[in-house]
Amino acid sequence: MRWIHAAGRGLLVLVVILTGYAASGARGDEGPAGGRGPLTLATAGDLTGYLGSVLEGWNRTHPDEKVTLVELPDSADETHAQMTTDLRGGERGRFDILNIDVSWTSEFAAHGWIRPLARDRFPLDTFLPPVVDTATYDGQLYAVPYVTNAGLLLYRKDILAKEGLDPPRTWAELEKQAKTIAPRYGLDGYAGQFLPYEGLTVNAAEAVYSAGGSILGDEGERVTVNSMAARDGIDFLARGVREGWIPKQALTYKEEESKQAFQDGRLLFLRNWPYAYVGASAKGSPVAGKIGAVPLPGPDGPGTSVLGGSNLAVGAHTEHPDSAARLLAYLTSERVQRQVLTRGALPPVRADLYEDPELIREFPYLPTLRESVLTAAPRPKSPRYDQVSLVVQAVVHDAMTGRETPEAAVRRLARELDAIAR
Repeated sequence: MRWIHAAGRGLLVLVVILTGYAASGARGDEGPAGGRGPLTLATAGDLTGYLGSVLEGWNRTHPDEKVTLVELPDSADETHAQMTTDLRGGERGRFDILNIDVSWTSEFAAHGWIRPLARDRFPLDTFLPPVVDTATYDGQLYAVPYVTNAGLLLYRKDILAKEGLDPPRTWAELEKQAKTIAPRYGLDGYAGQFLPYEGLTVNAAEAVYSAGGSILGDEGERVTVNSMAARDGIDFLARGVREGWIPKQALTYKEEESKQAFQDGRLLFLRNWPYAYVGASAKGSPVAGKIGAVPLPGPDGPGTSVLGGSNLAVGAHTEHPDSAARLLAYLTSERVQRQVLTRGALPPVRADLYEDPELIREFPYLPTLRESVLTAAPRPKSPRYDQVSLVVQAVVHDAMTGRETPEAAVRRLARELDAIAR
């Protein structure tokens, strides 16, 4: 779950806790003793450093409802595998609360692994509106958003200032600046996360969405990718590698590798999550004070980001749903959500924090991030999302490496996704 990163693995950890509260998503009147008792939260490795104090605050004031954190591997694929193996058992399992990537909600809900939740139990109206959609399946709430994310275009503002240029708003402007300006300063032009893994699915979906296309509809039951817009989106990425303004090395980049390339001063432009801005701006970074962030560009103006982040879901067989709900309320409170940002540098889901002057001074990218989240779209929803993502990664990677034309890639995508949807 490092998408995110993505934005980051820490994001997942906190989200897991949220899930705890979501577990109580029902009414708090289920299960023995009103559904209260100790909880176990499952998440990817906690690398943020602030989760411990957040949980200590809860455990100190709720001695009969203490939360035990179970850290699974850092890899999203391994975390997903361990969670699903536990959930498929059919009995109570080890986990009450699950910190899941936003793209897993439909899969977990469709299989009956997580509990449906009552909307009026949670402060959904205080969240940025698009994040709530990532927590639903078939019109029902199945998780509670805890951390959100959206892709940004990071750029070297010092270099563009020397050239008297504004950051790009369109693909054409991005291509031109990446081709002509980056080489003058000994830099590569543009990179994202192009290794065939979940990050490439995100980058590919953003390109398709920005061009006005889509991949799936009707909760994964209808394939919509066979369009000129999807071809244009994939061609944008493939053309970048073919023409050299996307370096071939970027085909091996995940979040961390691409962040490091930008932070080391090797890239003019980078698509990444906000955590990369924080890292590149930190004391000791070679580019600290020299970077800016804008929404991702599209064909004719700002493009569309994919929503990242994590949702907290409650295991279907938890014995303590009320405690889970109460924990979720704690973790989605304004005070804790503020800590998510200030201690973890992770994007909170509460809308009002993005307009707080004090926070904007400390995190100047917040207004841009808010704009990106409000116009973002979820990854394709499907009960078989893991299969969908693998197909998108493989096909788009073949197009970017020149093994397949964008036209052929779109036809293959439609064919292989149709086989999954049946």
